[in-house]
Amino acid sequence: MAMAPPVKVVLGSLAFGIFWVLAVFPAVPFMPIGRTAGSLLGAMLMVIFRVISPDEAYAAIDLPILGLLFGTMVVSVFLERADMFKHLGKLLSWKSRGAKDLLFRICLISAISSAFFTNDTCCVVLTEFVLKIARQNNLPPQPFLLALASSANIGSASTPIGNPQNLVIAVQSGVPFEKFLAGILPAMLVGVLVNAAILLGYFWKILSVEKDEEIVSIASEVVADDEVNSHRFSPATMSHLSSAMSQEIDLPIDANSLHSGDLGCGGGDHIRSQHNTCENEIQSGSSGRTELTKASSLSKEMVEGAAISPRRDEHVPSRRIVRGTSNLRNTVREESSSHSSDDKEDPVTRWKRIMWKTSVYLVTLGMLVALLMGLNMSWTALTAALALVVLDFKDARPCLEKVSYSLLIFFCGMFITVDGFNKTGIPTALWDFVEPYSRIDNASGVALLGLVIIVLSNVASNVPTDLFLRNFAVHADQVENTDASPTIHCL
Repeated sequence: MAMAPPVKVVLGSLAFGIFWVLAVFPAVPFMPIGRTAGSLLGAMLMVIFRVISPDEAYAAIDLPILGLLFGTMVVSVFLERADMFKHLGKLLSWKSRGAKDLLFRICLISAISSAFFTNDTCCVVLTEFVLKIARQNNLPPQPFLLALASSANIGSASTPIGNPQNLVIAVQSGVPFEKFLAGILPAMLVGVLVNAAILLGYFWKILSVEKDEEIVSIASEVVADDEVNSHRFSPATMSHLSSAMSQEIDLPIDANSLHSGDLGCGGGDHIRSQHNTCENEIQSGSSGRTELTKASSLSKEMVEGAAISPRRDEHVPSRRIVRGTSNLRNTVREESSSHSSDDKEDPVTRWKRIMWKTSVYLVTLGMLVALLMGLNMSWTALTAALALVVLDFKDARPCLEKVSYSLLIFFCGMFITVDGFNKTGIPTALWDFVEPYSRIDNASGVALLGLVIIVLSNVASNVPTDLFLRNFAVHADQVENTDASPTIHCL
């Protein structure tokens, strides 16, 4: 492809440069509009500058990729509702033999799960479980979080649905799912093992704790605890019960400044009766929960300090104390009622939920089997997503709202922007310069091609790199006894 006129090259480069800056640095001071708006801005400038026509812009949007991405996100939402990732979290600490074993498990489980449920979803969900296990066992979280992030990226490279760039490669190249998996799986397994070995060697001293063998029992209880909250495609959150109680009860009270006469409405006896009632409810509804027991002892100390105070010259309004005790009692009632409702779940309701979870797992398994059989990946993912929506048999809006539509819009803008930049002729000129030295029929060519891909994916991001090079992968046909798939796999 020949170079475009100079004006078109300059304007197209300017539009792409704006897109690149906002994609790599979404919070730049002069235009903090984010990646999604930045991609749309780049696409709009490509059309306004007449680098591409509006019809060409619409044609640049790859609907099969968007359909596959949307379908996999919907399936991930239903898998999360079916507690799939909670089971993966339990598997992290099941019969674990210490911190080193835990780190290796994180590498292995995150790599395998990210290959089939996308790396972003696995990282967001499993991060909460990793943090809980590390905190409970007094272990530094950094080694385990690094293991999760690095292994998820390595494992996601083995399937077309593992990450967005693989979606682009698989759809544009037409490489079947099973061929893609067979080509990358050996390299993925080696990469996970090497990554685990590097992390273990680097953090060996930190992971060599005295109570290494005690992780399994404690961690299993933590992961199985009901405090693990689902992220629902949002940052992981921890239990807020204890913090809410501390805000209500942790009042600046001086025990020497309180007196029973200053409390009003019966003085200290009234507060003591409030406390006794609250404590009885805690004992009946908390089922041994640590946070509620601590709150009970804290409120008891507060009341006793109020009862024995001898001074009358200073006074603290009693309404703050009564309100704190009352709010504590209301919180306890809500917790006890929720736990009792869970414990007394109707057998029919429980059976229906088990059947629904089983259906979700079977549909997901059917989707993977269909992909391995070589069926159309986009329509397979969409079919599985709609099958889960129908099986749910309720309004699908809550589940569909959890889909990252901003990511889909980002892809639309990126398709248009990259296609416009390709029409300037700059990517073609650069490829013509590198292509003679990057043929895959020799080791030096493979090394150079890999280096070019690594540099571009870190400078221009991985998905735009795939879009740039997808038009040049066909040059592999010129190599004798090869097809496009090896070059695509290098991408």
